[in-house]
Amino acid sequence: MKVLMINGSPHDKGCTYTALTEIEKVLEKHGIDTEIVCLGNEPLGGCMSCGACVKTGSCVRKDKVNDVLPKLEEADGIIIGSPVHYAAASGQITSFMDRLFYAGSGKLTGKPGAAIVSCRRGGASAAFDQLNKYFSINCMPIVTSQYWNQVHGNTPEEVLKDEEGMQTMRTLGENMAWLLKSIEAGKKAGVPAPEYEAKIATNFIR
Repeated sequence: MKVLMINGSPHDKGCTYTALTEIEKVLEKHGIDTEIVCLGNEPLGGCMSCGACVKTGSCVRKDKVNDVLPKLEEADGIIIGSPVHYAAASGQITSFMDRLFYAGSGKLTGKPGAAIVSCRRGGASAAFDQLNKYFSINCMPIVTSQYWNQVHGNTPEEVLKDEEGMQTMRTLGENMAWLLKSIEAGKKAGVPAPEYEAKIATNFIR
């Protein structure tokens, strides 16, 4: 089993990374492989709504979205991390997630997803809610913790001092590991995956 972790911060080894590595330790303790992909500070454009990815399975913009799309095949779960900017997820992770889910949603359906956010002081719950919406629109079980998945601090050193926040990350890791093992056990026991109806798309304007 493997969990793909996306660091949506421009700082590869900053506060968001510190929180993700705390989860990573727990997953590895349970024998679950992990990979952290850092978006960094390279420009990431938003979705142009061209629809090309529906036909090709990849985005016309050649950046980290296309690097990550193949990784979704082998991932059994995904964790998205972001700093809080103006009570919202970072522009980097928002552009990334819009395009990743438009091009690769079929590779994530049914797989557990979790979001984590790091902030200096406020806005964490709004950013957390924003990221969870990607999972809830795509038939993905959302992995929770003992509190909203957030850490506080202005530096990695300060994040490490947020005892409740770090414990929340470890509990999230435990819950992700438990759910992945439960899904795997269900498959071995012959429990079938959900059967979905053909999607109905309606428009509110008539």
